[in-house]
Amino acid sequence: MITFNRRQTLATMGAAAAVGLAAPAIAQNKKIVVGALRFTSHSGSFVAFERDYFKEAGLDVELRFFQAAQPMAVAIASGDVDYAVTAISGGLVSLAQKGAIKVIGGALQEEAGIDGQKFLVSDAAYQAGVTSPAMLDGKSYGITQAGSSFHYMGSKMADAEGINLTFKPLQKVGAIIGALKSGQIDAWSIVPHIAKPLSGSGAVHIIGDVADYLPDYQVTTVFTSAKNASEDRDLTQSFLGGFSKGVADYNSAMIAKDGGEDGVNAMVDLIHKYVYTDRPREKAAPSIINGTMRLNEGAALNVASVADQLSWFQSEGLVDADITLDQLIDTSYVKTMGA
Repeated sequence: MITFNRRQTLATMGAAAAVGLAAPAIAQNKKIVVGALRFTSHSGSFVAFERDYFKEAGLDVELRFFQAAQPMAVAIASGDVDYAVTAISGGLVSLAQKGAIKVIGGALQEEAGIDGQKFLVSDAAYQAGVTSPAMLDGKSYGITQAGSSFHYMGSKMADAEGINLTFKPLQKVGAIIGALKSGQIDAWSIVPHIAKPLSGSGAVHIIGDVADYLPDYQVTTVFTSAKNASEDRDLTQSFLGGFSKGVADYNSAMIAKDGGEDGVNAMVDLIHKYVYTDRPREKAAPSIINGTMRLNEGAALNVASVADQLSWFQSEGLVDADITLDQLIDTSYVKTMGA
């Protein structure tokens, strides 16, 4: 996998992306549906919605929530959702090959120096001596579906360590959490805002970092229908413009902390409308803060990471061997890195 120093590119990338994503003139109040998961990593969409950045771009946005990546890809292909943020899945790649979907930008990426996704084990596995990813040989590993990002992370780690895992498709994140806490599966990987509270409960333990195996991993991407990408460029640029303003606000508040503690608290209040809504604010806040990872400024895309993911899908027989990177991504909208 090709890696690069993200910090060296951020300043120039952000400035260039701000120019490139200036929202074009489109009909006001254009109704669109934006797909999301209730993760802090989707905060770019939440901020853009709450602070009217989508509205300023001429868009009347409905946020529609999903529980896994693959159903969101199907919704984009069917036209039920116009734009979405999620991890690349085997289903998404196959739909791209059929000309239904295009990845048009990046949303969340592992970055050195910023706490990222974690490998977790059940308490039963931990008490049995599994205290590092290298010790998971022969153990069960939870995934939503075959070809999901969880499958990719677990497989790449297992390859690096020279171990074997048994992957257990459980369809939904909630089901994986329940299975891990009860010891029905041994291991999983997930973003820190979920990993850290689970670990704090004592029923689950953190045993490693995904970034140790996948540096600069493009965790989630921005995608749309191939039709929107090729035929409705003004609409797509408007969406990316509004979304990128939301990303910039999130990074400013939670990474740079330009607004100090007041800025962090205001951002936590906003995100809490969408994440951990079943908890009171005081209990949700630590988890939301724990989930802080830098979002891709200007929706910049790490092409090298996407290429590595595509190669893995092909090597596992999860997608056709002849699909090309050009069929999956449209690099005309945002800055690209690692190509």
